[in-house]
Amino acid sequence: MNKVWLITGCSTGFGRELAKYVLKLGYKAAVTSRNADDVKDITAPYGDASMAMSLDVTKQADINAAVTQTLQKFGRIDVLVNNAGIGYFGAIEESEEDEVRRMFEINFWGLAHVTKAVLPFMRKQRSGHIINISSIGGLVSFPALGFYNATKFAVTAYSEALAKETAPLGIRVTNIAPSGFRTDWAGRSAKDSAITIDDYASTAGTNKNTVRGYSGSQKGDPVRAAKAMVKVVESEDPPQVLLLGSAALKNAKRKLTALQNDFDRWEEVTRGADFPEGE
Repeated sequence: MNKVWLITGCSTGFGRELAKYVLKLGYKAAVTSRNADDVKDITAPYGDASMAMSLDVTKQADINAAVTQTLQKFGRIDVLVNNAGIGYFGAIEESEEDEVRRMFEINFWGLAHVTKAVLPFMRKQRSGHIINISSIGGLVSFPALGFYNATKFAVTAYSEALAKETAPLGIRVTNIAPSGFRTDWAGRSAKDSAITIDDYASTAGTNKNTVRGYSGSQKGDPVRAAKAMVKVVESEDPPQVLLLGSAALKNAKRKLTALQNDFDRWEEVTRGADFPEGE
């Protein structure tokens, strides 16, 4: 029960519930948000077992300071949870490049930079667990979310490669892929494109309105998600990918079936792209 957690994006949603839960269990935690004042209510009851820090994952100076302060206070980092992220709604053609680049800076590059800052210390310890919060949207793409999906597919690919690189060093990596949960993601944490093209109303427009419409009434419970993440960290055999939510499971299985069908139907063409045997 002496593990030290560093968690990003704790002002709302998964990060907030996870920080509250790990501290309640008796773990130590560095709890971060872009504004430390937004998370001091989480850490206040736990004294020296916790600390609240400001961390904007797009700023390398913030990242370096957060890692340094965590190590100075606790001496180690056992669990890194890359949770900070934003959403963006818009058909591919509607999407604004500056907004998409900002989302990549937070969702992917921020995660990658925080991880890179922590890895040297986990390597020295020869232990650690990195939890990357991706999405079912990092396995399955949806209309109006193409660029958001691209950030999360990047996180999924990055996490898979990182897991293979760090396993011999005692560092585990788990990619978390939730479906809809009652967080702010589909509310104030996601922006809409300012551009609307009528031809996409029945695809991207419909899906955006559907997702926006059920914000606050999703089936997923962030508290139960936090408990699931702790179970992963405490496991002797944690998964490389953990789906969270029944909709995530349904969509992932549907994607697997569709891929298998395409692979089987086009197997002859696939094999035919090789040189003939012996050439």
